[in-house]
Amino acid sequence: MVENDLIRSVEELSMNAWPALHSLYDDGWVLRFAGGYGRRSNAVYPLYVGSKDVKEKIRDCEALYRSQGQRVVFKLTKACIPADLDTILAEDGYHAEAHTSIQLLDLGSWAYAPDPAVVLSETLSADWLTAYVTMSALKDENRLTCERILRSILLPRRFASIVVDGQIVACGLGVLQGGSVGFYNIVTDSAFRRQGHAWTAMSALLAWAKTEGAVRGYLQVMLDNPPALALYARLGFKEAYQYWYRVKA
Repeated sequence: MVENDLIRSVEELSMNAWPALHSLYDDGWVLRFAGGYGRRSNAVYPLYVGSKDVKEKIRDCEALYRSQGQRVVFKLTKACIPADLDTILAEDGYHAEAHTSIQLLDLGSWAYAPDPAVVLSETLSADWLTAYVTMSALKDENRLTCERILRSILLPRRFASIVVDGQIVACGLGVLQGGSVGFYNIVTDSAFRRQGHAWTAMSALLAWAKTEGAVRGYLQVMLDNPPALALYARLGFKEAYQYWYRVKA
């Protein structure tokens, strides 16, 4: 199916753009580990065809994640393999959480002059990391893991920041691969929200990506985040599919 091919292609892009610290491959499933920081980098991605019994594979995943002291998390889409995996996990006591929209933007007709107030850097700076950690209320114990993930990105990327009176008040990350640019860590200081900073940072990243040959933008936004959904709609993003997690403690 064309839709399933699209889903798998975007899921692959997102795995590369936001890497795990460790990945294992088991009979068509990708198992990602990052010390429990974030779901995306600590979940099973059931993307490809395998031959083993599915319940046996689930038990193997459970044993491995628990050996690392982590929750067992599956990231599911309509394209997951097998197709009834969501039902199997639900019957096995896994609960659903964090329903998320994957949205795409065609850059063919998109045009915006980037605001010179946005600073784009190829490398992660201590100031950008500190600002992101503070604005996103990241727990202290997760800062090092976050930094390791960001520094392990191999693809072309830009760290965007907007500075007001010497303080970073908004930031974001764009990662480019194969004509697609993904957006991550878009956050604004609570004292500076509703002033258009996220729009400005996103637009600068989009402009950079288009000059580098990107033809499509993609992002992930949780369905319980109305402000972000509204922002991305104004930029022209449209939902392509959804994903959700099945979790067992």
